[in-house]
Amino acid sequence: MFVNYEKDSMKVPIKVWLEDPAQLEESCKKQAYRLSTLPFLHKWVCLMPDTHAGMGMPIGGVIATEDVIIPNAVGVDIGCGMAYTQTNVPVSLLRGIQTGNGTLLQAMVGDIMRNIPLGFAHHKTAMPCYTLDLAMEELDRYEEDAELLGQLDAGYFQIGTLGGGNHFIELQEGDDGLLSVMLHSGSRHFGKSVCDYFHHKARELNARWYSQVPDDYRLAFLPVDSAEGKRYLSWMQLSMDFAKENREKMMLAVKAILEKWIGKYTEIPLAFSGDINCHHNYAALEHHYNKNVWVHRKGAVRARNGELAVIPGAMGSLSYVVMGKGCEESFCSSSHGAGRQYSRKGAMNTFSCEEVIVDLNKQGVILGKKNKSDVAEESRFAYKDIEEVMKNQSDLVIPVKRLKTAGVVKG
Repeated sequence: MFVNYEKDSMKVPIKVWLEDPAQLEESCKKQAYRLSTLPFLHKWVCLMPDTHAGMGMPIGGVIATEDVIIPNAVGVDIGCGMAYTQTNVPVSLLRGIQTGNGTLLQAMVGDIMRNIPLGFAHHKTAMPCYTLDLAMEELDRYEEDAELLGQLDAGYFQIGTLGGGNHFIELQEGDDGLLSVMLHSGSRHFGKSVCDYFHHKARELNARWYSQVPDDYRLAFLPVDSAEGKRYLSWMQLSMDFAKENREKMMLAVKAILEKWIGKYTEIPLAFSGDINCHHNYAALEHHYNKNVWVHRKGAVRARNGELAVIPGAMGSLSYVVMGKGCEESFCSSSHGAGRQYSRKGAMNTFSCEEVIVDLNKQGVILGKKNKSDVAEESRFAYKDIEEVMKNQSDLVIPVKRLKTAGVVKG
């Protein structure tokens, strides 16, 4: 970890969990510098080892603010995060058993694709959603933001669906040879609508107040005791709850698929254990260095002492279940993944679709993706080395379980 602090131009230091300043891309460095000049930051800016440029604030960034909330420091996919479960089934068995749909592993990947809407696809009918049912019962909390109310109705068609881009459902093999399931998704269009709407509100208010924060920083803020700030916090929490339930619904669907196929072709009494469901795009009121502050984690997971979290690599790479060490210097946070080293466009220009598919085939990874034309965006080589990321945050988390992609479904 290194520290960047220029007293004349920065209000707080920037702490970066990398070995060398040269590893930090210029655009990410510029965004971190802008954060360091904000008047309401507590202590310092943290950049996790997977950090790269985002919108306003770097992905893999963590800040603590006093009495204000910054929509773009939470991000557009509010509540995005990971879900995980462990099974007692050997992956070698799934690769060895043949079905009418290929190997048992291939059959399960295909069934996941058929039963969970992917990318821009939604359910054709409204689905049960206890998060939205509760919001409908408390509609007076949300009615003032009429532009967002349509998201409540739309959410019933989006719950239990997998986003596009870097979102995925993976069947993975641990070092013990056993199957586990890991999935990555968030609040779908719901969270993006909330972020965009309140970022616009914040910009209008900041202009009216002659805010010290330049508009081109894209870090417009809302005081948490203002009417708009309180409403954003309500909508943010609703988005987080929706994202968590979205992952729960998908995990239940995947478990049902595993139960069907494993029950049909094996004698193993399938069991699930060690479930985890954690956010990595959100803000929360926490106590750090003798103050109650709003910790914004944008592409970072909470890693309190003894707390379990999930840190994925990239498809065909390694992922980790980790236990937090409760490092106060990082506001008890760690990376949320490997982090991109190529933009989506950059990856498409650098790696071909054929190269990515050949690489996955060589590793025996089953890819489930309806449109493979953009698969290069998610090449494992478009991401940083997860092993390096883990080494750089050895003071933040302890690896509990290492996992390798066996099959992956992408939006």
